[in-house]
Amino acid sequence: MPDRGGGPTGPRIRVGRPSRRVRTLLMTLGVLAVLGMAFTMFAGFWTDWLWYRSVNYSSVFTTTLWTKIGLFFVFGLLMALSVGLNIWLAHRLRPPLSAMSMEQQSLDRYRMGIAPYKKWLLLAITALVGLIAGASASGQWRTWLMWVNGVSFGQKDPQFNLDVSFYAFDLPWYRFLLGFGFAAAILSLIAAALTHYLYGGLRITSPGARATSAATGHLSVLLGIFVALKAVAYWLDRYGLAVKSSDFKATDNWTGLRYVDANAYLPAKTILFCIAVICALLFFATLWRRTWQLPVIGFGLMVLSAILIGGLYPAIVQKFQVQPNEQAKEAPYVEKNLQATREAYGIDDAEVDDYPGTSNTEDKTQLRDDVDATASLRILDPNLVSPTFQQLQQMRKYYAFPTNLDVDRYSKDGKDQDTVIGLRELNLGGVDKQNWINSHFRYTHGYGVVAAKGTEATEGTSPGRPVFTESDLPSKGDLGKYQQRIYYGEKTSTYSIVGGPQKEIDYSDDSGEKTYSYEGNSGVNLSNPVNRAAYAVAFSEPQILYSGAIGEGSRILYNRTPKERVEAVAPWLTIDGDAYPAVVDGKIQWIVDAYTTTNGYPYASRTTLGDTTADSLTATNDSRAVVAQQNQVNYIRNSVKATVDAYSGEVKLYQWDTQDPVLKTWMKAFSGTVKPKSEISPELMAHLRYPQDLFKVQRELLTRYHVQDADTFLSGSEVWQVPDDPTNKSGNAVPPYYLSMKMPDQKAQAFSLTTTFTPNGRDNLSAYMAVDSEAGTSDYGKIRILKVPTSSTVDGPKQVQSQFNSNSQQNIAEFVRLIRGGDSEIEYGNLLTVPLDGGLLYVEPVYVRGGGLKYPLLRKVLVTYQGTTAFENTLDEALDKVFGAKGSPTEPPEDDGDPSKPTPPPSTEDPTVQEALNDAQKAFEDGQQALKDGDWEAYGRAQEALEDALRRAEDAQAGESGDGGDASPSPSPSPDSS
Repeated sequence: MPDRGGGPTGPRIRVGRPSRRVRTLLMTLGVLAVLGMAFTMFAGFWTDWLWYRSVNYSSVFTTTLWTKIGLFFVFGLLMALSVGLNIWLAHRLRPPLSAMSMEQQSLDRYRMGIAPYKKWLLLAITALVGLIAGASASGQWRTWLMWVNGVSFGQKDPQFNLDVSFYAFDLPWYRFLLGFGFAAAILSLIAAALTHYLYGGLRITSPGARATSAATGHLSVLLGIFVALKAVAYWLDRYGLAVKSSDFKATDNWTGLRYVDANAYLPAKTILFCIAVICALLFFATLWRRTWQLPVIGFGLMVLSAILIGGLYPAIVQKFQVQPNEQAKEAPYVEKNLQATREAYGIDDAEVDDYPGTSNTEDKTQLRDDVDATASLRILDPNLVSPTFQQLQQMRKYYAFPTNLDVDRYSKDGKDQDTVIGLRELNLGGVDKQNWINSHFRYTHGYGVVAAKGTEATEGTSPGRPVFTESDLPSKGDLGKYQQRIYYGEKTSTYSIVGGPQKEIDYSDDSGEKTYSYEGNSGVNLSNPVNRAAYAVAFSEPQILYSGAIGEGSRILYNRTPKERVEAVAPWLTIDGDAYPAVVDGKIQWIVDAYTTTNGYPYASRTTLGDTTADSLTATNDSRAVVAQQNQVNYIRNSVKATVDAYSGEVKLYQWDTQDPVLKTWMKAFSGTVKPKSEISPELMAHLRYPQDLFKVQRELLTRYHVQDADTFLSGSEVWQVPDDPTNKSGNAVPPYYLSMKMPDQKAQAFSLTTTFTPNGRDNLSAYMAVDSEAGTSDYGKIRILKVPTSSTVDGPKQVQSQFNSNSQQNIAEFVRLIRGGDSEIEYGNLLTVPLDGGLLYVEPVYVRGGGLKYPLLRKVLVTYQGTTAFENTLDEALDKVFGAKGSPTEPPEDDGDPSKPTPPPSTEDPTVQEALNDAQKAFEDGQQALKDGDWEAYGRAQEALEDALRRAEDAQAGESGDGGDASPSPSPSPDSS
């Protein structure tokens, strides 16, 4: 470069163009980078398409995809045209530049800088806003499909006399369009104003007029459009009052109009609509008047009116008209809310009957036989015995059971039996050698069903274990012959590649390890190199592309949990948190309950699904949480029953609620995806049940909406609550329990889902609720509520549990203390409640998890009825004692009420029993001292002595009970539990 003078020159450095080889390399790298990004995007799309095609739901993929693409391009182009046209128009209307002020001189540099790139800049701006708007609009695909396919509810709201479908399907779409219109108007206004300013149409510091007439007219029209849209918003807000939520009478999500809404907000919105229309016309009139004086006055009037009419006036009405006489003013609107809420949640047919809560039968012995006829009392808690199933039926470390097992019904000899059931699923964490081949090719599936009677436990030398009706590996028992391999389950969260040259581990028996090769049609074929490359990219696993373990016939299985598969093929459904297995027609089928929901049902109060479906089980097991498309809803129906084949992964959706308009709407949008109810086989129907999450939503609403008159609702005197689970310290709601039982008006037992209620802020019982869960019967879904008198103090679950824990008559507290002192733990099972002869029977199994044994065994059963408690080894023994059967006294010693007399000892025990308990106490103390001294040999001897003492106490008590004694000292756990 030539020297510009002034100083010494150094050696010249010649800067030349890169060589052809370097340029070629850079171009190649650039092309490869673009191709890599393109293939990554293609891989995600292609693998999704292949998966949907493999499950025969490709129409769901294409319908959703084309809807998203259509919304993206339509609204993206509209936004781009809106902004681009206004920028072009502002540039076209720019004034000629004459003598420029300092402001214009400084802007001229920017004008000169962008002049060569004006077209490209315009395209870039419009493309950017178009992409953002299109992406936002594509997320509204559900709103669009519901609007375009919406069907009538056949019900009209009480305020505007419009069909409910207007609020559920139409109003959300209109609100989206309005929001899009506001965004387009605001962005266009900003873009036009900046362009006018840049090219002199608007001036801030220059002398003379602040805006040219062209700029004034252009911006006024845009402001007029904005105000016109505000008028539309005011009009839609009138209807929005019917689905507006507010806090009212301790109800966080009260929905619908109240007195102030109907008599202040509604007329205010109408007035503001009229003012906004007039204001918009004034802005449009500036095209001829070329002055902003009237529009600005009109806009100021609109803002002032919004403050006075839309804010201050309703506050005055609320303060001076409603509050002095709230009960009378709000009653008509509360009645509308009560009716709509009960209809929207399917609780309008709930039967509430008075129930005394206490029995008048003096001779309880005659009630003993009634207990067996009233309920099949389940003493096997499916939420506790999974570790027991694991220990006794795991067979191999690479198998596992779900944390919470399920309750179902199976028939044997013509009689239904409540059954606790779980699948022996694959557990990759138990594989000794962890590598890619083992994790994805060799260990691919679980094997077999394990089931046990819900109402029994083993006795004799190994007491407290489940009585298995299906067990061993391969499983055998009462369920007959069925496909036992489990490729799809609640614990199968990783992908597997099956059916190719690499053999899978099937199961092991005495003769050794068996191998297998998948024979189903599930999954995506990996024989195609394009498919392999796509999955290698999608799963970030390059070995899929070149591994020799993949060959002809290899198929990749993924999306393998039942809830995940149903959610994928029906993204418009809300999925129940508990999928449960059943053996149906020689196959293991996962049954998944699914819901249609909306938050646009007028006057129906909203509920938050995540909160109302939470209980003490979901707090410790995230997999039981509901999969909600929208968390806040005010309408819900169990409209679909879905099944997922555990071997083939086949997903079937069955229409369950044939009257649900929301389901009909989605069936129009996704034609052919839901099978008619008539295709449900009798074998499958026998295992369908009332879903837990729907029940939990309904019971939460019924804490307030069991009343049907406005005065009682407003007074709050009949508010209930779902009690906390008394069997643990989680502080979460008690879960509902399945068991076969009959309510007072039923003639025979029915498989039911039950719960209890207590008064708000108190622990005594308010009501008992059960829903008939026997699918295919006329009473299915019928809600029955037994309401005890408010003047009575019937013990609730927490009080009963407290009495159990502190009962000295039955030595329960002593039993708990000794067990815990013996390096064992007490675990309380489900506290079941059953109405019986006007009273309430409580039954609770007590499990012991002791010593080195890491699984619970049933050791005792607690039963209480009318203040009489029994704490025995078996359910029959406890019932016999409570009801006085077989010569067992039923009442504790009477207290004559004289406080001067010393309190008698809790019970008169046999000397042999007392001696054994004393030995147990000494052994416990010796063990504690050995722990302090670090003498493990002495600690082992102490544990053996403790076990022996507890066993002697149990044997002595058994002999005493046979003589008709009343004492009930603590039995020992078996050797398995110490």
